[in-house]
Amino acid sequence: MSLFSGCLSYSRCTCLELVKAIILGAVQGLTEFLPISSSGHLVLGAELLSFQEQGLAFDVFVHLGTLVSVCIVFRKELSAMIRAPLAVLQKRADKELTDFFYWDIYVVIATLPAVGVGLFLKDSIAGIFTNILLVYCMLFVTGLIMVTTPYIRERKVRLNCPRALLIGCAQAMAILPGLSRSGATIFTGMLLGVNRETVARFSFVMSIPAILGAVVLQSGDLLANPPESGILLLICAGMLSAAISGYFAIILLLNVIRKNKLQYFGYYCLLLASSGLLYTYFTA
Repeated sequence: MSLFSGCLSYSRCTCLELVKAIILGAVQGLTEFLPISSSGHLVLGAELLSFQEQGLAFDVFVHLGTLVSVCIVFRKELSAMIRAPLAVLQKRADKELTDFFYWDIYVVIATLPAVGVGLFLKDSIAGIFTNILLVYCMLFVTGLIMVTTPYIRERKVRLNCPRALLIGCAQAMAILPGLSRSGATIFTGMLLGVNRETVARFSFVMSIPAILGAVVLQSGDLLANPPESGILLLICAGMLSAAISGYFAIILLLNVIRKNKLQYFGYYCLLLASSGLLYTYFTA
């Protein structure tokens, strides 16, 4: 009877952890593309749910789930970007393929700052994901920049190499949990005068090598210390949940950007950050 009770207790514990993984995966998928910071919400969600398996491995694989959603939504653009270099080399590229060839170049340039951060600051990254106070402060910054977006005048300038590099620097800064990657890159592009929908699409596409880079960066540690089968199940569940929710988050954000209503995400971040900072202050 005690053995049966123990097995039942273990089963309930496993199911509970599985639900937590699915919830955190959904949070990742929604917040990766909505400008409210996926890393910040993962840290806060793991803290609230007491999810012990959340860490860099889980974080990387749920990001991989969001990568799947990007590839599905932008499959036509990605197909054109893959075909564009060969078409240009063979001098049979039309204007559309030529534009996508330039996008290939811009994505490479925009990825360089994130590569630098990943290579040289790898050992420093893990520690910041446990700093709840930093999360609230960066969420406050995210809220401020989103609230200002309706007041940024659109100059309809074209995306080019220097602008792509600056947008890439914003992406690299967003390694800080609480600072939204999509929010920082879209805000930077808008400040530079790029059309907001164009920079949003570029932000989604440029996330692909950044996410792949994060996976490669952590693959050595994962191969050296592979997760147990039970933990692997949680990671896979979180990744699938992130892929599904990420797909709908991209569609939602594109609609919001067309209406120029990004400030509502800023209000949410400011409210969450203020509440968290007050709670931290009074419970310290």
